Amino acid sequence: MITWKNLDTLTAYQELANAKKVNLKEAMTGENGADRVKKYSVPMAEGLTYHFAAKQVDDNILAVLKKLAEEAQLTEKFAALYNGEVINTGEKRLVLHQLTRGQLGDKVMADGVDKRAFYVEQQQKIAEFARKVHNGEITNAAGEKFTTVVQIGIGGSDLGPRAMYLALENWAKKHDTFKMEAKFISNVDPDDAAAVLYGIDVAHAIFVLVSKSGTTLETLTNEAFVKDALKNAGLDPSRHMIAVTSETSPLAKSDDYLAAFFMDDYIGGRYSSTSAVGGAVLSLAFGPETFAQFLDGAAEEDKLSANADALQNPAMLDALIGVYERNVLGYPSTAVLPYSQALSRFPAHLQQLDMESNGKSVNRFGEPVDYVTGPVIFGEPGTNGQHSFYQLLHQGTDIVPLQFVGYRNNQMDTDVEIQGSTSQQKLCANVAAQIIAFACGKEDDNRNKNFEGGRPSSIIIGDQVNPGSLGALLAHFENKVMFQGFLWNVNSFDQEGVQLGKVLAKRVLAHETDGALKVFSDLLNI
Repeated sequence: MITWKNLDTLTAYQELANAKKVNLKEAMTGENGADRVKKYSVPMAEGLTYHFAAKQVDDNILAVLKKLAEEAQLTEKFAALYNGEVINTGEKRLVLHQLTRGQLGDKVMADGVDKRAFYVEQQQKIAEFARKVHNGEITNAAGEKFTTVVQIGIGGSDLGPRAMYLALENWAKKHDTFKMEAKFISNVDPDDAAAVLYGIDVAHAIFVLVSKSGTTLETLTNEAFVKDALKNAGLDPSRHMIAVTSETSPLAKSDDYLAAFFMDDYIGGRYSSTSAVGGAVLSLAFGPETFAQFLDGAAEEDKLSANADALQNPAMLDALIGVYERNVLGYPSTAVLPYSQALSRFPAHLQQLDMESNGKSVNRFGEPVDYVTGPVIFGEPGTNGQHSFYQLLHQGTDIVPLQFVGYRNNQMDTDVEIQGSTSQQKLCANVAAQIIAFACGKEDDNRNKNFEGGRPSSIIIGDQVNPGSLGALLAHFENKVMFQGFLWNVNSFDQEGVQLGKVLAKRVLAHETDGALKVFSDLLNI
């Protein structure tokens, strides 16, 4: 039987809090460090490996973390989720994003249908539509092929799909699967839509409107912006737009769209890249076969996340170490640092995934918790970040745990040798050096040049960013966030924190304001 308990009531958590701390600088210096690197790693799917030698753990702490995972019933709770129990207690919903890429457990029936079959059906419909666009069966009114796809959506309808598109754009070009350029409109700021529309040929663009409810203010505003641009160009908007929405939304059966593809309330926006939300734009951009490879990579990583042995389960282990850092060691934030330009927007996606999921101060039952929960997530790709905020990471007053991601090879298979090494070797040399620099530091009598060290990091290493490895990387972090939510006993699948500002904004637009809200509204000429 599953029980949902606060973290600070678990016996293993008390043992963890009392466990002897690891001196990371000593542990990672010399042969000790070499031995740790060889010892502390866990294989992931698609050739990736999670390395955690530079984290403040040892065999004793890992043993306690394993106890914590078992006492918190992380494996059982994940099984309850993928077998269709109501895990989203805030909205009384199932949580089914794993079903978009595979069947981990029992058949899940909801709304009178087999949900896995429903998601596969939508994927097949998207694939058929994409192929017809690519081969010219679906065209603009002049019978000409579409060359650009533009996604209109915000939050999870933008961040994940945009990050995945950018991650695979060069790979697709190199492997001859690049079909259409993709652009994204998300911000209600009119400059966002205008910049995209001025930069494309709207006559050869197909627009994907993404709104589960069909009522998202920012998205519908941008849709109107796009429709005006199409009409001003003498075009029929209904010949240029498709919808990704729920079956019950006003968009589902509207004549304003060439086609509609469906998602449901069981997939949160930040978990929707493997649903129709990501499927439509990525299948149009790269072909449905590429999107299928992406799903397969995520499915394989999900299987590893179901492993009951926390020390052989990379996402669970990553989550446990993260909770140890947050709740015992007291570190308030985490930096995500991919050493791959392809992952330039991946930290932004993880920012929403993590902070919207676990930025909670009450537990699953609405009771205040007496411990910290989700950390602040930020990041940039290396080596750019090294010339930006690494100063604080190395010598600032806060210790910030780091999550590096690195690859042995680039995507384009092109490089140049300068001063005895290639660009890719220079990139990889930098990430290897940073791990040791953060952990071991450097003593110097000049305090301005002294590095204390003792700053923990992990790294996921792979061969190359490709559809399969990207899917595995995405699923790893989705499952890490899920396991941390289970440990903190919060509901990781609602997001009430985004609602209050929206409600007040509607009051402002209706001129139903007083006090400071009215003054700020007047200052902004609303």
